[in-house]
Amino acid sequence: MIKNNKIVVTGGSGRFAQSLKKIKSKYNFIYPNKKTLNITNTNSIFKFLKKTKPKAVLHLAGLSRPMSIHDKNITESIKLNIIGTSNLVCVCSKLNVKIIYFSTSYVYPGNKGNYKEYDPVLPWNNYAWSKLGGECSVQMYNNSLILRICMTEKPFVHKKAFANVKLNFIFHEDLAKIFIKLINKKGIINVGGPTKTIYNFAKHYNPKVKKIFIKKDSIYKFPLNPFMDLSKLKKIIK
Repeated sequence: MIKNNKIVVTGGSGRFAQSLKKIKSKYNFIYPNKKTLNITNTNSIFKFLKKTKPKAVLHLAGLSRPMSIHDKNITESIKLNIIGTSNLVCVCSKLNVKIIYFSTSYVYPGNKGNYKEYDPVLPWNNYAWSKLGGECSVQMYNNSLILRICMTEKPFVHKKAFANVKLNFIFHEDLAKIFIKLINKKGIINVGGPTKTIYNFAKHYNPKVKKIFIKKDSIYKFPLNPFMDLSKLKKIIK
């Protein structure tokens, strides 16, 4: 009997999906376009998954950047990130298909740092609220995996970087290699790179990047310590 190795990927034109396409693995990743699989339409989802019969759905589609879009257009943020994810979960649960959901480290409050998977969550911007909204439906379904990720594109695109904010940035291509080892896991896993200030992370790739600091009453609404505990991840990928 041939083992099912098909994984349907939503958001196949996104940055992470482009990195995943370059990775050789035993899995057969299928990348439908928005018309073929529309996450806002449960009939569209059902027809495609019923036809392809995948082992899992990797859910990457949704609204992400710029972050301000989640303040300016909350309707779209809710429709794609919360309702779209819920639609996928409903169909996956009917067909007994696993769902793998990319969430964000931003669901943690960002005050004390070193957040473990079971620590309380409290998003600090609308983007994170929309991702946590999606998480709620995924957590109701046992056949699921939630990855809380701190991901960025390479090279580091900004000319300035916070020198007093610690997190766990990891590049898309590095995450793609790790992801293959996580596919068969369930529950919640924090995923990222070594804890560093954003400045220390950025200067390694761009020596000309300038330091900036978040101070009290700063215009930058960014917590100082959103970094995660990655011990669970390290045990899996060692």
